[in-house]
Amino acid sequence: MLNLGGDTGALIVYTGRQLLGREIEISRVGDVGPRTHAAVRERPVQDGTFHSVVYADLPAGTYTVWWDDERPAGTVVVAGGSVAEFTWPTSASLPVG
Repeated sequence: MLNLGGDTGALIVYTGRQLLGREIEISRVGDVGPRTHAAVRERPVQDGTFHSVVYADLPAGTYTVWWDDERPAGTVVVAGGSVAEFTWPTSASLPVG
């Protein structure tokens, strides 16, 4: 159950099975405080399973999804009242730098 509405949204980060159990961090762009983290979980669906992280109750804004402690995997916009989606990149698709 997700609490969506007003200035509150959610984010789903889709990953592969190989990341099961890994903690993935996010932070609002421009924030220097602690990051939010959650573990990749296996989620059952009608046709099988998929692997993802769900961040519920996020304030609307632009978020960085972190590949590791120093490198971002990308950014995503979370809008109030909706669920944003982000697909975990392969290492080959990460920006250099």
